Amino acid sequence: MAEDSRNILIGAVTLAVLLTGGVFSFSSSAVNTSAGVFVTAQFNRIDGLDAGTEVRMGGIKIGEVTALDLKKDYSAEATLKIEANIPIPTDTSVAIHTGGIFGGKYVTLEPGAEEEYMETGDSFEVTQDSVDVQDLLDLIIGQAKSNQAKVKKKLEELKKLQAGSRG
Repeated sequence: MAEDSRNILIGAVTLAVLLTGGVFSFSSSAVNTSAGVFVTAQFNRIDGLDAGTEVRMGGIKIGEVTALDLKKDYSAEATLKIEANIPIPTDTSVAIHTGGIFGGKYVTLEPGAEEEYMETGDSFEVTQDSVDVQDLLDLIIGQAKSNQAKVKKKLEELKKLQAGSRG
């Protein structure tokens, strides 16, 4: 019987420790999700951007995209949550970048020089849309085909010149 009591006591202590850890874990994550400055940025294209996408400054994560909305003028609005301890000058610019050719998208902030800082509800004035990798590849392929045609034409002209100089 004493062994049963000891097993029950060990089980109760283990359960209490797990519950306490769960409460602390939940409360610290709740604090992290609410702390921050919520600002918006308007874009024409936000291809590949989703809620949860990283917001970076100087290559370091300082926040995340929390929401995406289509506005009445058909522009896309991204809501960004920036860590509260990071002051963002009001003339900061925002751009959507790709992590390499096949990498995911992220939002990058280029800080301005203003001494006034963004507050919750503010909106960025200067934004740069997402560059679609397919559009970029199409442009590169188009340029390559154009250059190939020019080289082919020059080679034909050289052949004619060579034939003319021999005859």
